[in-house]
Amino acid sequence: MKFPIAAFLIYFALAAAAARISQAADVIQTNAGDLTITPIHHASLMLQFEGKVIHIDPWSQGNYSSLPRADFIFITDIHGDHLDKGMIDKLKKESTVIVGPQAVADQVHGITVLKNGETKKFDGFEVEAVPMYNLKRGPQPGALYHTKGRGNGYVFTMGGKRIYVSGDTEAIPEMRELKNIDVAFLCMNLPYTMTPEEAAEAVKAFRPKIVYPYHYQKSDINAFANALKGEKGIEVRLRDWY
Repeated sequence: MKFPIAAFLIYFALAAAAARISQAADVIQTNAGDLTITPIHHASLMLQFEGKVIHIDPWSQGNYSSLPRADFIFITDIHGDHLDKGMIDKLKKESTVIVGPQAVADQVHGITVLKNGETKKFDGFEVEAVPMYNLKRGPQPGALYHTKGRGNGYVFTMGGKRIYVSGDTEAIPEMRELKNIDVAFLCMNLPYTMTPEEAAEAVKAFRPKIVYPYHYQKSDINAFANALKGEKGIEVRLRDWY
């Protein structure tokens, strides 16, 4: 039986898309199996661990067509590039657990609320909500883009590995004081967060083993990488988030 040419074209297009997603994923070995990290877009990423799918700040600007739906969704803030209700609805299942700060819970009902400093155990991993906020940058004098306590960064503990997701923040003292971070996702874009050079100085303080610049828009991530050259024990991983 002849197979229609159009069907072949669709098949190869889907295969190519799947290959791109596969190539984008990084695998971190833990003492409980592999942790797979898939950069998606801007501040959106996916973690897969012990059979669970964890989406962080899913945004409809990313390509989710070949990605699995979520067992967990973590939201950092209320801005539209972090809190996208339509994308949450597309990714969630009946059993999906959605986690965020109170400001997110005020807009999305039925979620698990974590405040800065709180830690919670989930199925196979643990999460601590950590501060994310601006020190000086805001839309006008006396106002900040992100106020302390409104949003969450997260530190995931999975199979003995600690993964830090910064959310939208400047190089705050709480970031600099982080300990034993294996993988960090660090934002850097003006005017909302910080420069690549400021982010690099923060990395030198808390010294993650692996760091990904993300949420960087048009920032020069090579400047970030260059600022960390020669820093022993810190690997900078540049990925295409756009």
